[in-house]
Amino acid sequence: MLAIILILTMLTVVLFTLTLIQLRPGRDPAISRLDQMQGGTGAHEIQARRRRQAKSDRLMGVLQTLGQQVGSGRKDATAVRQFLIQAGYPDPRAVSIYWASRVSLAAGLAALGMVGLPLLDFSSGQVLLGIMWLGAAGWVGPTFYVRSRLKARQKEVQLALADMLDMLVVCVEAGLGLNQALVRVADEIEHVSTVMSEQLAMVNLEMRAGTPRDEALKNLAERTGLADIRSLVNMMIQTDRFGTSVADALRVHSETMRTKRRQRAEEAAAKTTIKLVFPLVLLVFPAMFLVVIGPSALAIYRTFSKL
Repeated sequence: MLAIILILTMLTVVLFTLTLIQLRPGRDPAISRLDQMQGGTGAHEIQARRRRQAKSDRLMGVLQTLGQQVGSGRKDATAVRQFLIQAGYPDPRAVSIYWASRVSLAAGLAALGMVGLPLLDFSSGQVLLGIMWLGAAGWVGPTFYVRSRLKARQKEVQLALADMLDMLVVCVEAGLGLNQALVRVADEIEHVSTVMSEQLAMVNLEMRAGTPRDEALKNLAERTGLADIRSLVNMMIQTDRFGTSVADALRVHSETMRTKRRQRAEEAAAKTTIKLVFPLVLLVFPAMFLVVIGPSALAIYRTFSKL
């Protein structure tokens, strides 16, 4: 029975992992085809890939149907869509798969608890409480994962923002237009931040497709969800609207961003002292007291025991 419980748990984890992998943006089919032609991939391997892709498509179809049933009619559909885009899931199917993963994981863990907990000699009340906890964990787990991914992406963009502004100032002062400068910075900033490079490349693609520059920049602020990016976008839009110097405005904003980054570093350093109190009191001081006072306490105990 314990082996059955472990197998069911592994299957649930594998299903959830495959769902998250499918949420990740895939490669361009044309690029994949070129890689196959250059690598000389055999027909057997191509057929195996096609079979795996077909199975994945069927699984994605089932999850998408389930997610559409769950997410239909919800008032927060736009907020969830924006939440997933900021976390790096721009696929239109991401919302449906997100709801399907939450429902399937919650149902799977609850069913696992319903089968496994009675076999471990838990009482009926404990089994019911365990099922509730497992179902809640399965329902909330995907949200925590997506939110952690969103925070990691925002942190990466935040750290690369000052460097991106410096590159943008250099390109504009060298004589490039703002659109050409964004293209150049998107290529160069990839070594520093992949996320920032992707976002700037998306801005360039939107402008090439005919989207006005101010609207493309506003979309950049919406996709990242950072206040610093939003202030930068507002500054660039106002500079373009009133005809002021873009290089001067970018230089001033770059200095402001570097000042903010230095202040955040100083704030984090100031918080270090307070954060070290708990490890010192709970871990370091007890060990130190045991080493320093332990031999003396044993000597005192032996002395009084002889009396």
